[in-house]
Amino acid sequence: MTTADFVEKATPAIRLIAGLGNPGPEYAATRHNIGFIVVDQLASQFGSAWEKSAKWDALSAKCGAVLLVKPLSFMNRSGHPVFAVAQFYKIKPQEILVVLDDFSLPLGRLRLRHRGGPGGHNGLESVIVQFGTEEIPRLRIGIGAAPRQGSTDHVLGRFFDEEKPIVRSTIDRAVEALKCAIDNGLVSAMNTFNPEAVRGEQT
Repeated sequence: MTTADFVEKATPAIRLIAGLGNPGPEYAATRHNIGFIVVDQLASQFGSAWEKSAKWDALSAKCGAVLLVKPLSFMNRSGHPVFAVAQFYKIKPQEILVVLDDFSLPLGRLRLRHRGGPGGHNGLESVIVQFGTEEIPRLRIGIGAAPRQGSTDHVLGRFFDEEKPIVRSTIDRAVEALKCAIDNGLVSAMNTFNPEAVRGEQT
């Protein structure tokens, strides 16, 4: 057994995918909502409908054995409904994959990680605080660098027309990365979709 095989076997299967974003039509196509957009497309491919439960402030859908979640609590409080869903279904933090935007990554770049800090993202920070651990897998999606002044306007703004072809391609690749993580495990998805893997370097 290789080291990669051992790591893959030791990594829990993904049981919950949480796309982060803000609810409401005014935020629907913004950069900050690309987590919502990606899980929407994944649910659509599975023919799954979103449902609102009275148990938590979130929409949920099923993709086979995996539960998709979109918190409706606004970005800064994303952790509360994700934690409530995980508690109800007895899902461990390591079995969750959080999908979020990242303005520190170039537009179109994907980065999967097993763990880590919030990196300045309030939604991921809320999730980490609620679970009390940074051992939560995440898929960061590059939305392009924010200007030195006005990062809030940048993330809450919409993609420019010239960026949209890249964005569409990125959403497609992000969905494929999620399906790979579900079917083959997180390590396999990291080795396939992380930029280091594309360049043939160690992930």
